[in-house]
Amino acid sequence: MPITIMGDKEFESVPSLKSKALRINLNANIYGTFAEIGAGQETARNFFRAGGASGTIAKAMSAYDKDFSDAIYGIEDDKRYVTEARLKKMLRHEVRLIEERITREKHPNKLFFSYANTVATIDFAKKYKGHGWVGIRYQTKPDEDYNEIILHIRFHENDARLQQMTLGVLGVNLIYGAYYKYDNPKKLLRYLYDHLDKDQIEIDTINFSGPRFKKVDNRLMSLQLVKNGMTEAVMFGPDGNNVLPAAVLYKKNILALRGSFRPVTKVNMDIYKKSLNMFLNENKVRKEKTIEIFEITLSNLRAEGEIDEEDFMCRARLLCSLGQTVMISNFQEYYKVVEYFSNYTKERMALSMGVNNLVDIFDEKYYRHLSGGILEAFGKLFFKDLKVYLYPLKNPKTGQLTTSENLKVHPRMKELYKFFKHNGKLQDIVDYDPTIMDIYSREVLQKIQEGESGWEEQLPDLIPEMIKENNFFGYKETEKV
Repeated sequence: MPITIMGDKEFESVPSLKSKALRINLNANIYGTFAEIGAGQETARNFFRAGGASGTIAKAMSAYDKDFSDAIYGIEDDKRYVTEARLKKMLRHEVRLIEERITREKHPNKLFFSYANTVATIDFAKKYKGHGWVGIRYQTKPDEDYNEIILHIRFHENDARLQQMTLGVLGVNLIYGAYYKYDNPKKLLRYLYDHLDKDQIEIDTINFSGPRFKKVDNRLMSLQLVKNGMTEAVMFGPDGNNVLPAAVLYKKNILALRGSFRPVTKVNMDIYKKSLNMFLNENKVRKEKTIEIFEITLSNLRAEGEIDEEDFMCRARLLCSLGQTVMISNFQEYYKVVEYFSNYTKERMALSMGVNNLVDIFDEKYYRHLSGGILEAFGKLFFKDLKVYLYPLKNPKTGQLTTSENLKVHPRMKELYKFFKHNGKLQDIVDYDPTIMDIYSREVLQKIQEGESGWEEQLPDLIPEMIKENNFFGYKETEKV
């Protein structure tokens, strides 16, 4: 029994990199291949150096030459090599070879795996820091189907050698976590950063699949990435699967609608539809090159200081059912959203919001951390000919509408506000639906939670049925008298 001293605190010790690799190597049943392209063979190297690798590593390879790589894995339709499709081909090809060459009759207890990565490290000019896809396809029982964990990474270090070493550490963490932490995917995510710092590498997409992860909702895993500070923003598509932001946003015109969507109402959808029509009428904006994003900030997911994951899933599933692409971000200020989008596109951008939200944009307190204050923030916000589409707000007591024409801002901000207004940066949505101006999400939510009637008519088609069927937002069916 270990000695303890009064005052000791319990904590979870992190196994060393060598200990992780050695534990895998010493398990006589874990058996597989390593296929690494673009950043050396650093993951396999860690297993070789730990010792006892002969019973674990069936093969370690690195097909750097493109023609040779194509001969093994086939040619991609887009002729690219650092893609999710390429990684999946690598994983499945290598597993297939193991199954063909190692008979189950001779090795009935073997747990097959293939680990692969395809990456591009920092370029010679140090302009692009590099990125890559990393994954594992594996079994935890000899007779079960394969599980997969696939993630996309972005390097933050400025030296290719350091990036290679970082990737090697991440690879060991992934393989170890896949075998020994699969029962708790949230913890598995955090363990990926053992012996790593978040300023070394960013994970901006992850997907779990297979029998061990049947109950895992990848949208919730996306939330964990942002919550844990592993990335600033994640995205998922209407099908609920996490998508790579770069793949969705690259060279696209972007219309973003921020909100709590708790729940999504007819007003939200009217803002979306009317602002989209305005955006498509802008110069050089074509429908086929345009993506619409429903954004939820992390601050909108907090309840009493903690993120309510069940509440998040309610919002996410409703938005997905409407066919929307959703982004979860850590950006409180709007200019940071625009900066993020600018990493992927040089095309047109627009923000859509209620006119009351514009007051926050012109509030200096949000920009005190910037050396240039609000002027610096506005330079970042509007430098790409950004448009802001404003939905009017109706005063429930007087019935008066607030638009950009009569919005009250701080006296110090008036001239700045006029500048952007007169230069066409701020535009009112004029063809709004006047019959839905009295709908407010917070009132709808209260009715749902208190079992009142009449809220169904305030939501888009099919949304009330989903809320009732799944008891979203604390909905409880009231007994009929």
